[in-house]
Amino acid sequence: MSGKETETTEVVIIGAGQAGIAMSEHLQSRGVAHIVLEKNRIAEAWQSRRWDSLVANGPAWHDRFPTQEFADVDPDGFATKDQVAEYFRTLVERKNLPVRTGITVTTVTEREKARGYLVDTDQGTIEADFVVAATGPFQTPTIPAIIPESSGITQIHSNSYKNPAQLDEGAVLVVGAGSSGVQIAAEIQKSGKKVYLAVGPHDRPPRAYRNRDFCWWLGALGKWDLAAPPVGADHVTIAVSGAEGGHTVDFRDLAASGITLLGRANSYLHGTLQIGSDLGRNIARGDDNYLSLLREADDYIERNGLDLPPEPEAHVLGPDPDSVTNPILELDLADAGVTTVIWATGFGVDYSWLQVDGVLDERGYPVQQRGVTPVPGMYFLGLPWLSRRGSSFIWGVWHDAKYLADQIEIQRKYRDYEPDHNALLDRAVS
Repeated sequence: MSGKETETTEVVIIGAGQAGIAMSEHLQSRGVAHIVLEKNRIAEAWQSRRWDSLVANGPAWHDRFPTQEFADVDPDGFATKDQVAEYFRTLVERKNLPVRTGITVTTVTEREKARGYLVDTDQGTIEADFVVAATGPFQTPTIPAIIPESSGITQIHSNSYKNPAQLDEGAVLVVGAGSSGVQIAAEIQKSGKKVYLAVGPHDRPPRAYRNRDFCWWLGALGKWDLAAPPVGADHVTIAVSGAEGGHTVDFRDLAASGITLLGRANSYLHGTLQIGSDLGRNIARGDDNYLSLLREADDYIERNGLDLPPEPEAHVLGPDPDSVTNPILELDLADAGVTTVIWATGFGVDYSWLQVDGVLDERGYPVQQRGVTPVPGMYFLGLPWLSRRGSSFIWGVWHDAKYLADQIEIQRKYRDYEPDHNALLDRAVS
């Protein structure tokens, strides 16, 4: 690589977001030599691939590493995206973690007839015994092939949305009922634009209930530690918001604010979007999820004799809005004045640089259990449900990284083991 000598280290971590930094912190505490490679800046996704007004969906007391608190954020408040990025920059500087930015990994391959890997970058090659792919789940924006580019409608993914001022004149269709979709739709509606929101299946926990945040309730009820999603719920979105101090997402409130709710966007023909008839079912499913958590919380309070104020009004749901009882099944986008579609439809992965047999399936997704692959020395970190429901959160990835650091330590002991040949010989003779 450009005539440079190959550098060596024990572990290469690829990615300096929350996953890579967590991994680095654990390895440093164990005295394991390592390098973190980041093609952009530390916590780049928080800085450039989020909208301007985004805040964390978990309160600062909960959604952080155990080793560092947020500065200038109330423990029960919600850090802005810039405060989250600064949090990680500060941690890297404070602990002097070996993070190198502006370096792109081009390929990772196994060494020939030798243990370990070659990590080729645009600035040279690094040889390592272990590699941790910590590039996270937000790699390639997913936009369903529904509305053709020839439609003349501006289409962007939610990771490219910044604020309402960037949008064309006219109405906006937001597709997706997760945290991103509902927060973006609400912000755009408040700017004065007409907004349509396509709502798919979702969970919608209460932001807070009986003087406890939903993050506390999921922890107290053991739901963060669920080892696998319910059958068929691998990709169910969660509608929750820390915006404006945090509030429970209720699609009735969004409808009352002037947003027109739609079912799932299914197809497009001659300027008309075909809408699924599932809006009522999706709203009802979210309501069931919400109410079931309230009931579990009530039972927990009673069993444990906690003195938390009752909140009976939280169990009362208002009437369904007209857009639910009389759903729109076809939407002529031109007649509706829609000039922009924002797809809050999630992400795919891109591990094209990872050229190691046996670590990716036929779809290009990691083959792993709790981040450990079938190929010795190769690990993944930062994926949803890597070990538990909480794996996607800042605190959850820290605990996942601790587990992988333990696995690396175990493998190092096997690597470094040398038998006592004299003792073996004595046992053979006797």
